[in-house]
Amino acid sequence: MPLKSEHIDAALVHLCQVDSIMSDLIRKAGPFTLKLNRNRFGMLVRSILSQQISTTAARAIRLRLDQLLLPDKLSAEAIANVTDEQLRAVGLSGQKVSYLRDLSARVLDNRLRLDRIGRMNDEAAIEHLIQVHGIGRWTAQMFLIFSLGRLDIFPHDDLTVRSSIRELYGLEELPDKQTSHEIAQLWSPYRSVASWYCWRLIEVKKDPTFAASQYPA
Repeated sequence: MPLKSEHIDAALVHLCQVDSIMSDLIRKAGPFTLKLNRNRFGMLVRSILSQQISTTAARAIRLRLDQLLLPDKLSAEAIANVTDEQLRAVGLSGQKVSYLRDLSARVLDNRLRLDRIGRMNDEAAIEHLIQVHGIGRWTAQMFLIFSLGRLDIFPHDDLTVRSSIRELYGLEELPDKQTSHEIAQLWSPYRSVASWYCWRLIEVKKDPTFAASQYPA
């Protein structure tokens, strides 16, 4: 379901009504400015590229990959038409090359139906995505939030979200899965929106004008 203004308005009203702490964060952080990434294949490639490296390094590799594929755009077909050596030359590890190969192959032979995934419910979509080598539950959840615009996804394994919950709710330690879910249950059915504001917390403290329109980098 695409993000619409009425969905966001309803989410903000709900979050402010049920959670005074989240209400205060929303007031400080300002409007919800998430912009969906409609390039579903590209979003998954970006997620794979960014694993275990810095944002700067991931962006550099992505730009070199785009250059390698010219005049074609990033797609499963374009990935299939370059060699492993060419992919390694733009900065991809051997493991990430294998992940991109698996992702591309699954798209090309229709084992991964990115054209239909928007019709699946949240859990079915996650299960469909994690069949791809290199895509775990967190990556699938990011895809649902930032590509499909699903409103009630709670990525409890996300370190920034957990760190923000610890700070916002005055916890001594990072919350475990049970504690995180207990707090986030108040936010349902708009846990994606609340999670986005948790990502905003660090930037709000540094620069309230920062707009976290995209995550991960």
